[in-house]
This record gives sequence, C-alpha cells and structure tokens, in this order.
Amino acid sequence: MTATLLTRSEADLAAARQRETKRFFGKVGIYGLLGLWAVISLFPVFWTLTTSMKVAKDVQRGAIVPFIDFQPSWLGWKSLGLSPETIGQVSTVRDEFLKRFFNSVAVSVSASLLAVLIGALAAYGLSRFTYKFLWMRNKDISFFFLSQLILPPVVLALPFLVLYRELALLDNLVGLTLLYTLTVLPIVVWIMKDQFDTIPFELDEAAAVDGLGSWGTFFRIIVPMSLPGMVAAFILALILCWNEYFFAALLTSTNATTLPVMVASQTGSQGINWWAMAALATAAIGPLVVIGIFLERYIIKGLTAGSVKG
Repeated sequence: MTATLLTRSEADLAAARQRETKRFFGKVGIYGLLGLWAVISLFPVFWTLTTSMKVAKDVQRGAIVPFIDFQPSWLGWKSLGLSPETIGQVSTVRDEFLKRFFNSVAVSVSASLLAVLIGALAAYGLSRFTYKFLWMRNKDISFFFLSQLILPPVVLALPFLVLYRELALLDNLVGLTLLYTLTVLPIVVWIMKDQFDTIPFELDEAAAVDGLGSWGTFFRIIVPMSLPGMVAAFILALILCWNEYFFAALLTSTNATTLPVMVASQTGSQGINWWAMAALATAAIGPLVVIGIFLERYIIKGLTAGSVKG
C-alpha cells in the first residue's frame, strides 16, 4: 500500500514538473514572439535615427549598426542647425524647422481638440437619442460618418482648392485646421459612439431625476466616465493630423507649411539628402512618442478608475 502511494506521489510530481516545463517553454515562446515583433516594429525608428547620423557613403552602402558598421556623425542634424556645434549659432534652416514644427503643433492639436469636442457631442446624440433624416435613421447616420473615410483625399483636392481660394484660406493655419478637423471627425464619432454605448442609459435617467438636463448629464456624468475613450480618440486624431501630407502640400506654400511637407522637400541637385530627411523625420517622430507614453498612463488610470466606480 505504501509503495503504491509513493508511486502515485512520484507520478503526480512528475506530471506537475511536466506542466511547469510546458508552461515555462510556452512563456519563452510567447515572449520570444513579442520580442521579435517589437524589434520589427521599432526597426524603422532605429533606422531613421541612425541614418540621421550617417554620411553619404554610409547611407549608400547600407551601414546599420553604429560604431561597428559606421562611425556616427552629426551631419544630418548639422544641416538643420540642430547639432551640438551649430545649436548656439544663427541658422535660417533651424528657424524654418521651428516654424514648421510649431505650425504642425498648432494645427494638429487644435484640429484634434475640435474634432473630439464636436465628435463627442455628435456621438452622444447618436447614442442616446433617436433621429430621422429622410430615409436615414441612427445606424444610417453613423454609417454615413464612417463612410467618409472611404473617399480618397485626391477626389477632394480640386473642390477644396477652389473653395479655399474663394474664402482666402490658402496657406492659412485656420483653413488647414478646419480641414484636418473634418478629415478626422468620422473616426472620432465612431470611437466615441462605441464608448457611449457601453455606458448604461440608467445613469442618464438617474441624472434626469436629480434635475440635470441633457447638457448637464453629458458634461457632469458622461464625459468623466468616457474620458479614456476621448483620450484615445484624441491620440489617434493627433497622429493622423500630424502625419498628414497631401492637403498640407496642396493648400500651403510658405506660411502654413507643416513638418511632413518639409521632410518631403529634402532633395538637392545630387538627389535626396537622406541624412537631413532622417534628422527631420526623427524630430517629427519624437513628440508623438512622448505624447503616446504620457497619455497612455492617463488611459490606464481612467480605465482603472472607471472599473472601480462601476
């Protein structure tokens, strides 16, 4: 009897060890795949950063690893007046870069905030009220907003060019902000409607019993609960506005040109200045990385607070 119990204990121990081994190798496999995907995702950023520190011969022969394949140089940053040697000197190129940078900041942030404000109001209405416009109901109106993403931007090029010329909005930050708001508004409405649909309608009814109207309910009850969705919509809208090139190149020339247009213009008589373009691209990527890192913390904090309140 004792021998049988020992045999069973040994068998259970062996089975437990086998399960632990499988679990260990499973975790190794999962983290290995995640690590590989992280390398693939971050390699373009690494390549752009290292290219900004190469000279022409290093770019042409495809050197990748700094200090091994090539000796890092500040050539790309020097051409923009942003290297340690030139940062204290007068530089027209650096002034031009800073002007384009602040144009991108002003247009992207303003358009994203405006799109979140208008989109949240529209999404709340579609989520809480019933509408009828001709043959369209709420679902049809929501699909109409989303269907605007199907339309290629080039189709709108000539109409907007003529319209902005008549309204004196060409090469104007206000005109570009309004257009960017219009382009990202469908995505914001789509995200925020899904967010509002997850909030129980009983909260609106309870707020109405307490004497709050529709506006009071929206700003005092719904907005705090849907803040994570608003932050996510703002981040997505900001990224889309920041990276937009087509309309910025079409509707601006000198005063309202943004960073993507400046990045694309890094060509010379001998071809593309890859080092300068890479330095500009790195400077353009940096703010988005910082914003994403800091706002991600607020998203997690908002989701945690919402789950505790619920």
